[in-house]
Amino acid sequence: MNDLCADIGYKSVNHYGEQLCGDHVDIVEQNENSVVVVLADGLGSGVKASILSTLTSKIISTMISAGLPIEECVSTIAETLPVCSVRGVAYSTFTIIRLINNQTAEIIQYDNPQVIFIRDGESTSYPKTEMNIDGKKIYRSVIKLRENDIFIAMSDGCPHAGVGNLYNFGWKVEDIASFVESLVPVGFTAKNLSTMIVDECEKLYGYQPGDDATACVVRIRKRQPVNMLFGPPSNRDDCDRMMSLFFSKAGKHIVCGGTTATIAGKWLGKPVVASLKFERSDIPPTAKIEGVDLVTEGVITVSKVLEYAVDYLNQNKLYEEWFFQENGSAQISRMLFEEATDINFYVGKAVNPAHQNPNLPINFNIKMNLVQEISECLKKMGKKIKVIYF
Repeated sequence: MNDLCADIGYKSVNHYGEQLCGDHVDIVEQNENSVVVVLADGLGSGVKASILSTLTSKIISTMISAGLPIEECVSTIAETLPVCSVRGVAYSTFTIIRLINNQTAEIIQYDNPQVIFIRDGESTSYPKTEMNIDGKKIYRSVIKLRENDIFIAMSDGCPHAGVGNLYNFGWKVEDIASFVESLVPVGFTAKNLSTMIVDECEKLYGYQPGDDATACVVRIRKRQPVNMLFGPPSNRDDCDRMMSLFFSKAGKHIVCGGTTATIAGKWLGKPVVASLKFERSDIPPTAKIEGVDLVTEGVITVSKVLEYAVDYLNQNKLYEEWFFQENGSAQISRMLFEEATDINFYVGKAVNPAHQNPNLPINFNIKMNLVQEISECLKKMGKKIKVIYF
């Protein structure tokens, strides 16, 4: 058992004028340390392509995660998918990345652009075994994983970007690999890397994509715990127990809320040093306590984190905002989205008298809902979440 884990992120852009994307990504966990990622590209674009890719990814991910052989998966797809009346064929190309115990990656590729493998910051070749299944040429690879390995799967809309416009032959796979190599040293998450690849594709298409384009990034990294304290306990006698549990955990520590910070400072025997620097008018400034990595205001700051988390899971349009700014919400977002793999929430159920003002849109239920909704978003990002209430 190693301490590696997988950071997985993807983004798609639709063919210009289409409401549905013809590409589909499915991620299925086999167990805590094994996961199956399938990127399927349906024939054509629009509704038909969307149906083909969705069926393909669902069938493959379900069968592979159940331990069935790839031969049976391909045969099932061939027999299941409807036939296109125009082209007379019915298939969806696909790429499978299966991580086994976070130690080995099995890559299976059929007609999609070659998976880019980056190790030690450079694009690296890897062995492929050719298989012929029902007349389809399929390539299989097995790679032993190391920390900081990166895999990039994509639909053919990515290398086709810029054809006849900026490039004669599109944005070739080698060019995409070079583009990612320049970003690797920064330490971007899989989601942000995939966003940058697809944003560049969209730009090369002149913001009118001639095909659906999807990039899915798998980044191997070490586990990093982050602990977040939000609100004082409902029973004052539980303060010491709450603080003891919170500060005994390994990893970084975030304290949210004025009263919470006062309790934490008292327990540590350190003063709370407030800042008067307002980077944004809608987000309160941070504070400092020796021994705590980040101290912020409570509900308003965390509400903005939830907004960023929801956007991160969708189009990720706000990533430049939280990635570069230094306000409390941005810093929490970076720590939870970028750095953390395992997140422990310590949530106090005490009712804040200041929140009982009927003119304020803040109440006890909102605070509890914030924790619940952020936890759900973080789980969808692949984080391991634990919530403890006091």
